[in-house]
Amino acid sequence: MDGIFGWLGNHGAHQDLIRHMGRAACLSPEGLLHEHSSQLLGVAACSRFGKAEIHVENGLAAALHGSPRFLDDELAFIARDQNAAVAVAHGWLRHGKELPTLMHGNFAFAVLEPIKKKAFLALDRVGAERLCYARHGGQLVFGSSAQSVAAHPAIGRDIDPQAIYDYLYFHTIPSPRSLYQGVRKLLPGQYATLSNGQLDTGFYWQADYTPVDAGFDSQRRNFRSTLDQAVRDADAPATAAFLSGGTDSSTVVGALTAARGAPVDTFSIGFDAEGFDEMEYARCAAERFGSNSHEYYLKPADIVTAIPIIAHEYDEPFGNASAVPTYFCARTAREAGFERMLAGDGGDEIFGGNARYAKQSLFEAYARLPAALRRGLIEPLAHLPGLSDRFPLAKLKSYVSQARIGLPLRLESYNFLHRTPLDQIFAEDFLHAIDPSTTDAALTDVYERTASDHYINRMMHLDLKFTLADNDLRKVGTMTEAAGIEAHYPLLDDRMVALANHLPVDYKVRGQKLRWFFKEALDDLLPEKIINKSKHGFGLPFGVWSTQYAPLGDIVGDSLSSFKQRGWIQPAYLDHMLAMQRGPHASYYGVMIWVVMMLEQWLHANEH
Repeated sequence: MDGIFGWLGNHGAHQDLIRHMGRAACLSPEGLLHEHSSQLLGVAACSRFGKAEIHVENGLAAALHGSPRFLDDELAFIARDQNAAVAVAHGWLRHGKELPTLMHGNFAFAVLEPIKKKAFLALDRVGAERLCYARHGGQLVFGSSAQSVAAHPAIGRDIDPQAIYDYLYFHTIPSPRSLYQGVRKLLPGQYATLSNGQLDTGFYWQADYTPVDAGFDSQRRNFRSTLDQAVRDADAPATAAFLSGGTDSSTVVGALTAARGAPVDTFSIGFDAEGFDEMEYARCAAERFGSNSHEYYLKPADIVTAIPIIAHEYDEPFGNASAVPTYFCARTAREAGFERMLAGDGGDEIFGGNARYAKQSLFEAYARLPAALRRGLIEPLAHLPGLSDRFPLAKLKSYVSQARIGLPLRLESYNFLHRTPLDQIFAEDFLHAIDPSTTDAALTDVYERTASDHYINRMMHLDLKFTLADNDLRKVGTMTEAAGIEAHYPLLDDRMVALANHLPVDYKVRGQKLRWFFKEALDDLLPEKIINKSKHGFGLPFGVWSTQYAPLGDIVGDSLSSFKQRGWIQPAYLDHMLAMQRGPHASYYGVMIWVVMMLEQWLHANEH
């Protein structure tokens, strides 16, 4: 994997420490580690894809991970003429904390000034890259990987119980928390500064949702022009594209085909399991655009192959099961000779495509009803003795119950950890070591600091952070790198994000119609069958397959058996989950079993 890491502050055995931090993060394959150390700092970069660089000059060190586009002409020239890390160093001297505002694209960088004991860290606007950091005494340690930061002797690898709870709740560990006590992660658009012994964080960028209603035709022209430019900028030799058959991946393939004036190589994943396979839509898009289509049908044995790869490649536990098809899709492309793939991630979160956006409008409508009607008629009716648990009053009762929970917490009404009392899931000592309310606080913080008071924009802002930066981009970026592929996201181009954010809310969700503007603006590009399909994605039939394929079932059984020894979840509850998954609830309970299994697999693979 590519990455940067280092520290500011006096520490001995510099060369040995750099190599130790690199090995901890699996960032130092032979010949790929570029490093520099002095009495007061150490910086290093591993650059398999040419995305990580360091530059040290005149008492200043810059470490960069990513492929930024500099808006300042002089910095853009320096990046082309020398490299992007040199541009970061010069940009810092000229612009200071304003530097990240002059950068677009994916990046994470650190600038260290050891004599002044100053440091500055920054992460790109959508969190396509990653930057972790920790402060201990006079030491500031940073790295693309939580593992490299925790490997520094001033920090350590003490697991934070709260991070374990967060993982089980979100199926990943959302920033700013990390698995390790004392190690933090920058949020999208965030910076951290160390100056005069103080470490402070802030945002150099926040999504601006001020509506700009320039008329449909004008907005459509701007959108199509921006899409074309974003795809052209992301294209390069040996580039292919993911194609799930969804709206986003089909849009990227269609735009790339138009930009090239030639067929695109596309890669799609299928499942031989009822209710999971979407290959017909991928074939529909491939036929429409004349793509050179490559298909791979995932088998249960592939999951067995992928489990140790996932446990090895992620720097923290990661529980999104669609990492498996993502890996095999990228691996198939790499075996076909490709080095880069364009992915469609982000379209739902900036154009209003997630089903919950429309669903929540139905619940929000309840609060707008007169209080007398709600309290005097609807709620008593929903709780009629003897009838409230029967159709249709049971539906009304459920609706009222959910509607009375405010956003964003209503979005988690069906979270697995809300379905059973926590004292029936977790061990008593574990519950005493955590605060379950912090998950609500984390969601509420992002929701409420949205630069808009409309719930649709607020939900999309929430998804930019939790769904994309903490989850989907981690999934795609890590798995493609593991397969030897570099991923790019044209729909998350900064120009595209800005355009989408400024659309009026009813251009995003109009009544119950999702992505109204996006689909209307692309009606001549996308097949009608794809425009009208419901969202699906790379789901994984793990719950079903683990009961049918013995080697996979054995991994599940062994993993849960080992996990019981950690004393976090009650063994009886793990047994209950397994029994339910082997019955009629294979898919539902299979999700949580995968999450727990991968936690144990990760811990086993990364315990030193």
